[in-house]
Amino acid sequence: MSPETVRGTRGEDREHYTRAESRAIRRRSLRLLGAILKPLRRLVLLTMVVVIASTALRAIGPTLLAFGIDEALPRAVDQGDWWPAIGIGAAFLATGGIGAALVGWYVVLIARVTQAVMLELRMRIFRHTQRLSLEFHEGYTSGRIISRQTSDLESIQELLHGSLNELVDAVLLGTFTLIALFLIDWRSGLVLLGFGLPLVVLMWWFVRESQKGFRSTRVVSARLIVQFVETMTGIRAVQAFRREKRNDAVFGRVSDDYRRANVRVIRLFGALDPGLILLANLTIAVVLLWGGLRVMDAGLAIGVLLAAVLYVRNFFGPIEDVAMFLNSYQSAAAALEKVSGVLEEEPTVRDPAAPVRLSAARGALSFEGVRFGYANGRTVLDLAESGQRDLVLPAGQTVALVGTTGAGKSTLAKLVARFYDPSEGRVALDGVDLRDLAPADLRRAIVMVTQEAYLFSGTVADNIALGKPDATSDEIRAAARAVGADAFIESLPDGYATDVNKRGGRVSAGQRQLISFARAFLADPAVLILDEATASLDLPSERQVQDALQRLLADRTAIIIAHRLSTVAIADRVLVMEHGRVIEDGTPGELIASGGKFAGLHAAWEDSLA
Repeated sequence: MSPETVRGTRGEDREHYTRAESRAIRRRSLRLLGAILKPLRRLVLLTMVVVIASTALRAIGPTLLAFGIDEALPRAVDQGDWWPAIGIGAAFLATGGIGAALVGWYVVLIARVTQAVMLELRMRIFRHTQRLSLEFHEGYTSGRIISRQTSDLESIQELLHGSLNELVDAVLLGTFTLIALFLIDWRSGLVLLGFGLPLVVLMWWFVRESQKGFRSTRVVSARLIVQFVETMTGIRAVQAFRREKRNDAVFGRVSDDYRRANVRVIRLFGALDPGLILLANLTIAVVLLWGGLRVMDAGLAIGVLLAAVLYVRNFFGPIEDVAMFLNSYQSAAAALEKVSGVLEEEPTVRDPAAPVRLSAARGALSFEGVRFGYANGRTVLDLAESGQRDLVLPAGQTVALVGTTGAGKSTLAKLVARFYDPSEGRVALDGVDLRDLAPADLRRAIVMVTQEAYLFSGTVADNIALGKPDATSDEIRAAARAVGADAFIESLPDGYATDVNKRGGRVSAGQRQLISFARAFLADPAVLILDEATASLDLPSERQVQDALQRLLADRTAIIIAHRLSTVAIADRVLVMEHGRVIEDGTPGELIASGGKFAGLHAAWEDSLA
């Protein structure tokens, strides 16, 4: 893998990279930042002009003081001419006032730039992660995604809004100060440059070490968020299995790792700050001593000496701000690396370049030489080795997939829904390869209902209308009645207008499943996939749904994955899978009579009912 293809999610928890990888990551981050700032270039240019002007005005102050002490005051005292002193005073006040006004304007401008950048980054992450394939989301924990949207973006915002102000001020003020110092007294300027060498060494050491430290803190911070989110998401399992103490210990270790990572960074500042103070005091002492000697010899005016001391102090004053910027920069750079890594991820399931429209799908499915393996390369589905190269599901047929856990049933269903693409061969709907089908037509033609039955924030009606947002109230109610959900929905505090996330609107797992059924039926797909969709239903509810399925699936293709063989009874055809292959294919009656794998499963199910 070349450095240019380094992906953030492929090794983002690593604390160390090769030089080539680090360069590639930095280039990737800079490309992202450049792309976001490009539409803001006029605002950025105006901000730069304002900050340069304000800093230049602030740098004039000591020179005005020197002229006032050495020229204006003697003329006022000796000759009674106060106009130069008045002019210098007015100029000092004007430069200070205008400079302050420009600083205020600059703060507003940089805030506008920062908020525009943050909005674009936040929306890019959200849009992009929504469009990434299921493979990404199955391998990327929700805690890490939350970390990208929260702590990482907060680090970047802190850099742009706060620390960048300090850096720009320090660099420009330092530059103008050095230039002004050389103009009024080049000897003091040389002294300052002489002490610049140990300053550069000190800052280089800090940058190198802090880069390692801040990358470590970002890695451990992400682990901390992941541990917290996973524990809270799985709180039922945690409490059911009494995992609280063990989780306390794990979270405590991660928290301690985070504490120690931050302490290492703080120690770096503990060495940097005294070093800066020492260098500043030594430089001022040398400038003052040498300048004082020259003043005694009449080789230097007292006002110029005062200005030189002020310039040296002004030069070292913002260096502390540079250190604080480096603090934020290293943290934000590590965060930007991770954000750019997510945005560099490419969907493994891509939209077609020339999509084929299929406005009215019939629902005929075919699997032609299909093999599939996940990212690790291991083949988990091999229909080409199932005795026949092609597997055809005619339109309108209800097919049940049966087999032990890991047999490949859900993988086959995910290929039909195009959550994944086959590694070899093709899956076709009405003769059109799913990879060529227009995404809108694909999502309209094929709907999958899973065991999770996730409900989004909003009303019950909103959740049922998820696949058909323009559905009328009558259509929503009809879909609910079709799956037997109407009665319990009407019993909720506000009926179909009940918010599912508010008190009184909570629904059971079985009721959530019924809502998801209503959602799928309202979408009216040509192909309906039920992946363990009745697992959360009790027996009365399951019978009710089976009655609804028999009525509503009459004119559509259905793929049913279920361990309960009672659900399989409504199928026209059963495919028995094992190790990613179809080992039996026929009607339920035929397979029971054949005495094969399905017959054994059916006999065991009947025994369990006795």
